[in-house]
Formats: sequence, structure tokens, C-alpha cells
Amino acid sequence: MLELNQVHKTYATPQGPLKVLEDVSLRLAAGQSLGLMGESGSGKSTLLHLAAGLDLPDHGVITLKGQNVASLPEPTRARLRREQLGLVFQQFHLVPSLTVIDNLRLQARLANRDDADWAGYLIKRLGLTGMEKRYPEQLSGGQQQRLAIGRALAPRPPLLLADEPTGNLDETTAGEVLELLLSLVRETHCALLIVTHSLQVAAPLDRCLRLRHGRLLDAAP
Repeated sequence: MLELNQVHKTYATPQGPLKVLEDVSLRLAAGQSLGLMGESGSGKSTLLHLAAGLDLPDHGVITLKGQNVASLPEPTRARLRREQLGLVFQQFHLVPSLTVIDNLRLQARLANRDDADWAGYLIKRLGLTGMEKRYPEQLSGGQQQRLAIGRALAPRPPLLLADEPTGNLDETTAGEVLELLLSLVRETHCALLIVTHSLQVAAPLDRCLRLRHGRLLDAAP
């Protein structure tokens, strides 16, 4: 599903080159869940952005379903994100002017995979029944994050990338949102790559790796 092979990434800073990722290789199979742990600044979010084609590596190859992401022009990468990826971030990135149901169906419509029955099922599973006509500002933080997860899964993508999806939530709400996320991932049979600093988030995943100073360790201790 997703493969990174000897990926390097460096950014220019006023203090000189900043090496963020160095010789990173990993594979994620269809239907598999993988946690990526590490301290702040270890390169976790950078790796996720590279996997999504939001940024490009300096060296190395990133393939998504057999396609070399870096070799594609930006319009093709954008289409690949719409059709093959679901993205969930710590910030909810909901559209304030759209209702709950329209936010939920937005990504599916962009991918030409809108399914009213599936959207209705997701609303129920997300605990948002009766809130379809509300706007994001009328929801709690946990409800907004559940909606963001539903939006990402509405097109039934083969791969879901999540960057600290429970980082803005209290412990109880975070546990509930994580349980829902993993349940829906299993139902849709998509692969999951989740960036987190939380052992609670990483524990139920199939595998967990750790980034340290831009290098990938075999396992998270």
C-alpha cells in the first residue's frame, strides 16, 4: 500500500541545513495499522506529509499503491490524495460555512464517491444523529474530531494518514475517539498510519515504530 525507501529530507534554515529525516524506510500493507512515535521535532509530521505527497523528499522513493509519488506533477498528486488517501489532523480543518452532513460528505464528493447510505451510517456511528444541520462551531471538540474522521473515511480510502488525531482532546474523549477511529478503520479495511506521542494511542495498533533524530528505529520501546 505504502512504501518509503531510503527517504531523506532537509530544510534550509537561517542557521544552515536542518536534517529532518535520514535514510527512512518502511512498508505498510493493505489493512495494516502502523503507529509512528517520537519526540517533538523527530520528523514524524514531515514523514506523514511526504507520504501524502504534500511535500517531496530530497532523496529516496515513496510509492503509494505502486506509484512513485515524487515523480507525479502536483495536479496528479492532488488527485491521488482525493482518491486514495484520507487525512486526519490534530486541527479539525472543518469548513465553518458547511453543515455537519455537508462537511462529512465533502471529501467523498470531491472523489466522486459520495454515498448517501454510507454517509448516514457514518453519522450514526459518529454519534452525530440529529446534528446533521448544525455547524462545526456548534459541536464540542470531540464531536468535531469525530466528524473529521468521518469526512476522511467517507470516500472509503485504501489508506488513512492521521497526525496526532487525539492531541487536542481530554483523556476520556481521546480514548473514545481513538476507539471509534480504529473500529471504522477495521470496518473499511483501510491501512492506517498514525503519528502519535501517546502510548495509549499506539498500544492497539498492529505495529509501532519510533523516529529519533530523523532516523527510524526498528521498534518503539
